[in-house]
Amino acid sequence: MIISRNFIPSLFTVLNAFCGFLSIISSSNGDFTGACYFIIYATLFDAVDGLAARLTNSSSRFGVELDSLSDVVSFGIAPSFLAYKIYLFELDEIGVILSSLIMVFAALRLARFNIQLVGFDKDKFNGLPAPMSALTLISYILFYHNEIFSGKTSRIVLIALSVLLPVLMLSKIKYVSLPKPTLSNIKKYPIIFTIIVIAAILIIATKGEGIFSFCLFYIFSGILKSFIGLFKGKNMRQKEIDEDEVDDHLSLKRSD
Repeated sequence: MIISRNFIPSLFTVLNAFCGFLSIISSSNGDFTGACYFIIYATLFDAVDGLAARLTNSSSRFGVELDSLSDVVSFGIAPSFLAYKIYLFELDEIGVILSSLIMVFAALRLARFNIQLVGFDKDKFNGLPAPMSALTLISYILFYHNEIFSGKTSRIVLIALSVLLPVLMLSKIKYVSLPKPTLSNIKKYPIIFTIIVIAAILIIATKGEGIFSFCLFYIFSGILKSFIGLFKGKNMRQKEIDEDEVDDHLSLKRSD
């Protein structure tokens, strides 16, 4: 039997969706720790399927669509249902709306990503990637919710994340895509790979607790870069306006 090159990356993509499904089952059974870990497993499968597609040179539109559908399950529906079951259900209709935001905005973000995608690789993302949004939420739940923070503070943070993460997903803030771990890319992006190594050491040393810190660093790095870019853009436009005014003034002097 001849196996298509698309089979291996598609298998990892399906495993991604399956982990999302298992996360939903775990949440419905009250096993919130298990639900979080299944989303982490889904994140790993999501990373591996892209790597497998590049290694087998089997990237395709089918793979892109399947990946997005799987991501909606694992990084949209699963974290939304987890947030609902762990606390937001207590807020009745408002809790339903709040918990649904991650799912709805993840679907919108992935749909936007697909129509904007040119080729099969992207150096930057518009808006926070759905896997990073889900990872931020579940790493908070796993290591901080009702653990380090008090019950009241934990609920406030959970509500805030349920609102802020969807907004960031659909924003136009640019986030860097992690480059392929090749020798040429390591030489080209030494700072990015240094940060990845430091983050990996931090996560291992803290037994996973550092995931939330890394997610916050990634989120705020994009926001900071966008503010710097906006500030530079304003300065450039102001400089162009000043230069135009000087040129107009010189032109008027010559005409006099």
